Amino acid sequence: MIPEPIDIDLEVTEGTETTKTYKLSKTNIQGFTDELEALQQAIYKVLNTEKYEYPIYSFDYGIELENLIGKDVTYVQVELKRRIEECLLEDDRIQSVDNFIFMVTGDEMLCTFDVESIYGELTMSKEVNI
Repeated sequence: MIPEPIDIDLEVTEGTETTKTYKLSKTNIQGFTDELEALQQAIYKVLNTEKYEYPIYSFDYGIELENLIGKDVTYVQVELKRRIEECLLEDDRIQSVDNFIFMVTGDEMLCTFDVESIYGELTMSKEVNI
């Protein structure tokens, strides 16, 4: 006997995901956080995850930094700016990334930048080996 087709009416709705997430500290996970603090935490995580390194994350998540080691300082500045913008602008909550400032100390480069989001503005930094 051949089964009869079933007519199912599905409704798809799109919306912004909630930003409520677990609150991370250097030593533990305790409580919850949301909005600007959750976004700051998400930025920290994406900038400290090497792209393509961990199979748990999609290839869209993280930032490529390892291949900048040993390159010319000017090249690293240009590429780091581009890569930070590219990975952070994947997040719908982030509107712009600008005001990049670079400081080189020995074989390390500190990059400080502003992130404009739907919750407000953040100043973030990322240090890389060069």
